Amino acid sequence: MEILHVMALPFLACLVLVGIHGYLGLHILARGVIFVDLALAQIAALGAVLALVVGLDHEGPWAYWFSVAFTLAGAAMFAFTRTRRQRIPQEAVIGITYAVAAAAGVIALDKAPHGAEELKEMLTGAILWVNAKTVLHSAAVYAVMGIVHWVFRDKFVAISFEPERALAEGISVRFWDFVFYATFGIIITISVPVAGVLLVFPSLLVPAVASALLVRGLRARLATASAIGMVGSGIGCVASYTSTCRPEPRWWWCSARCWR
Repeated sequence: MEILHVMALPFLACLVLVGIHGYLGLHILARGVIFVDLALAQIAALGAVLALVVGLDHEGPWAYWFSVAFTLAGAAMFAFTRTRRQRIPQEAVIGITYAVAAAAGVIALDKAPHGAEELKEMLTGAILWVNAKTVLHSAAVYAVMGIVHWVFRDKFVAISFEPERALAEGISVRFWDFVFYATFGIIITISVPVAGVLLVFPSLLVPAVASALLVRGLRARLATASAIGMVGSGIGCVASYTSTCRPEPRWWWCSARCWR
């Protein structure tokens, strides 16, 4: 079938993406920092834009490391602004960070060649035109980050779902917060160029929220979130194919176009 040939790689990229995003979305929901992915994505994009402004290839390794460096700086800031007795919600810090990074990115893009095209690509991504090399690279990075979260799962689960217990047990919440946000930021840095900010944000939160409404328990929610993400990816790929690759209307279709 033509749809399998055309949409195989985009669908595989979606599966790779939602596999890790469903898990991270549960942590983000438990922490109550709903917009942290947008903030980190915007910080990573700012790094890429500045790399473009100074003359680096936006698809080259140096632009990627610019994004990673900015993302790690953002991860450190979010980790060290989380305290037990907060005078202001951490979501406020995240919102301010997003606004500043977005404004700085727009100003920088105005001075970059092809800035409008870069902004559109940052928002929408290019998942329908993804290649096998990008899918394999994304899967490899996600796998490494997944291994880190599996090895230290007790720490990550404690600081996200039971922060009081983590403090009582002497777990360094700030250190493990930094590790969490750093790995999360690296994943976002990979995801945004592929899928765009407008797809990355719902892929993190929609499956997590739906699973939280449907089932109890972390494992059940993770399985449900993954299933919802996979089904949604399949529906999205089919909808994209039918809207861009559908054949011309047949003569028996009673549409306005047929009667022209």
